[in-house]
Amino acid sequence: MAINVQLKAAGFLCLLIIGIPANISLILRFAHIGLLEKKLLPANIIRISLSLANLFVLFSRIVPQALFSIGLKHLLNDQQCKLFIFIFRVSRAMSICITSFLSCHQCIIIAPSTGKWIYLKQIVSRYALIIISLFLAMNMAIYPNPILFGRATTNETLSPYTLHLVYCDIDYMNYPTYLINGLVSVVREIIFVGLMTLSSMYMVYVLFHHGKSMKGKRSSDKGQRKTVEYKASRAVILLVTMYMALFGMDNSMWIYTLTMTNVDPDVSDTRVFLAASFAVLSPIHIFATTPKLHFFFQTPCKMRTIDIQTIITNESRNNVQNSLNEVKNLHEDAWKM
Repeated sequence: MAINVQLKAAGFLCLLIIGIPANISLILRFAHIGLLEKKLLPANIIRISLSLANLFVLFSRIVPQALFSIGLKHLLNDQQCKLFIFIFRVSRAMSICITSFLSCHQCIIIAPSTGKWIYLKQIVSRYALIIISLFLAMNMAIYPNPILFGRATTNETLSPYTLHLVYCDIDYMNYPTYLINGLVSVVREIIFVGLMTLSSMYMVYVLFHHGKSMKGKRSSDKGQRKTVEYKASRAVILLVTMYMALFGMDNSMWIYTLTMTNVDPDVSDTRVFLAASFAVLSPIHIFATTPKLHFFFQTPCKMRTIDIQTIITNESRNNVQNSLNEVKNLHEDAWKM
């Protein structure tokens, strides 16, 4: 087995080993939080939907890709190819749309509660699931091409306007169809990544000015830990940077392939790896920037220590309150005398 094939196999297997458990753990954790709180917050619904989209990306594209890399060829027939490619295209598009929606949702939540912002807050809070369903319907309508042109890889001669996806081929037959299909994907991704970037920039702006207004009012917190505003800004900047790096490179390569015929399979493999990398990195990002999830991964000993500290703190507060009540009673008795 050639070195580049071994590297491909190792890379795709790493994506599966890390990405599938991370996304499943995230879904289970948010479901557990929903059961404890007896409700699912809109932001958590969006995050669960994102993890589901990531899982479909990994199962529909990376699993067959990894199996092919280790030598299992001719896995799928024509119908299975159409299904797998369609699921991959739709789930990848959902990943982009949902992440953009999450960024816009957070932007609207921290915006001032005035004018049209109040109406938008109500819309994104009440209809988060409906908005995600509309994204799904839109993306399913955009991608009929895998069903129309997808087929299992064979030794037959195909047109120059064919995408070779290792285990499947998509033969667009002519250049206009090939070009239009590519441009639709690029335009959609530019729109949603642009919305995410603008909303993230607005969030950073709001948080920066909030931090300046609070400067000096929380001097006791200095030197202990980074401020909440800084952590939120860092999370937003990391999310935007991740998108711009991965999908920027992916779309750049996709635009490049639109200018050529008989695309090298290595180029398609690189695009697949970049697209799937976000499915692995996004749950890690959510874990790292959501404090409520950290408690779930603490050891039982540490959790017990926290419980004991909480009990001691509550007892101390009760003792202080009792002392204050005794002093108050003594003062009242003194006045009566």
